Amino acid sequence: MAKISLKAVDKVVILTLQDNYIEMTAMDNNAIVTRAAPLKDGEIRASILAEHGFSALVKTTAEDKTHTLLFDFGFSENGAAQNVQTLGVDLKEVEAVALSHGHSDHTGGMAKMTALIGRANIPFVVHPAAFQSSRYLKFGEELKIYFPKLTREMVHQAGLSVIETEQPYPMLDDNILFLGGIPHATNFEKGWPLPHRQKDGKEVWDSIEDDSSLVMHLKDKGLVILSGCAHAGIVNTIQYAMEVTGINKIHAVMGGFHLSGPLFEQIIDRTAEELQKLNPAYVIPTHCTGRKAIMAIETKMPQQFILNMAGTKLTFV
Repeated sequence: MAKISLKAVDKVVILTLQDNYIEMTAMDNNAIVTRAAPLKDGEIRASILAEHGFSALVKTTAEDKTHTLLFDFGFSENGAAQNVQTLGVDLKEVEAVALSHGHSDHTGGMAKMTALIGRANIPFVVHPAAFQSSRYLKFGEELKIYFPKLTREMVHQAGLSVIETEQPYPMLDDNILFLGGIPHATNFEKGWPLPHRQKDGKEVWDSIEDDSSLVMHLKDKGLVILSGCAHAGIVNTIQYAMEVTGINKIHAVMGGFHLSGPLFEQIIDRTAEELQKLNPAYVIPTHCTGRKAIMAIETKMPQQFILNMAGTKLTFV
C-alpha cells in the first residue's frame, strides 16, 4: 500500500460530547485534561449527560490554522446536542463530519447535531457498508434485536453531503485521516459474534466492515488515533494506522475498544499487553470498552491511562 502523507499538526484537541461516564466532582484537571464545568452566572445549572453512545469534536491546528470536525453523533436524539448547549460549544465551526460506523449509538443524534451546525452540504465521510440494512444482534433464532436503519436519504435530509469510501481518505487539508475499512490482521481480535444482517435473502454474519477511525499526526510526538467502537479491534486499528501513514510512533489512542461483556473478556489481557508493546504516551478507553477492560488497562499502564468522561476536553501539543 502506498503511504498517505498526513500533515504534522501542532495541536490536537478532542472534546467528548457524549460518552458512557460522567463524574462531576473529579477535580483532576491538568495540562491535558479539562473536565466539564457547566456553570452559568456562577451557578451549577446542569449536569453533563452520559449515555451509551459516543460523539466528539476534533480540532487540529497547524501553522496557526485550525480545522474542526465532528466525529459521530451520540445515541439518543437529544443527548449529545444537549451537552453541546450545556457546554456552550459552537458547532457552526464544524467543517466536516465523519462516522465511525452505522450503529445507532453513533448515529441517533444526527438530526439535532447537524441542525446545530446550521449549514447544508457539510461533507460527511463514511464507509459505504454503514448503510447496510436489516442489521441485528442475534441471541438465538427466537431473539433478534434490530438496529435502527441508517439510510443515505436520512443523511441528505440532515443536510450532509455523503462521501463514501472504503479506502483511507484524507480530510481538512490532510490534517485528519479517515481510515476506511480496517483489515483484521491480528490472531486474537476475531470480531463480535452477535451481529448479523440479511444479504440476498439469507442471514450472514455482520463483520461490521464499516468500522473506521480517525488518525492525526502530532508534530514530533506521533499518531493520535480516535476510534468509535474499534469493532475491527483496537490493535488492528493502530497497526493499520501505522501501515497507512508510515509513522510508527503513537502519542495517543482513544475511543471505544469494544471489550465489554463476557464475549470479550478472554482477550482483555492480551489487548492490554499489545497496547503496552505499542507504548502510546496516552491511552484513553471510552464508551464500549467496558469496566473490566478499562480497569485492566489502567492497572497495566497507570502512567499512560486517562479516564475519559462526557464533557472532557483533551489537549495534545
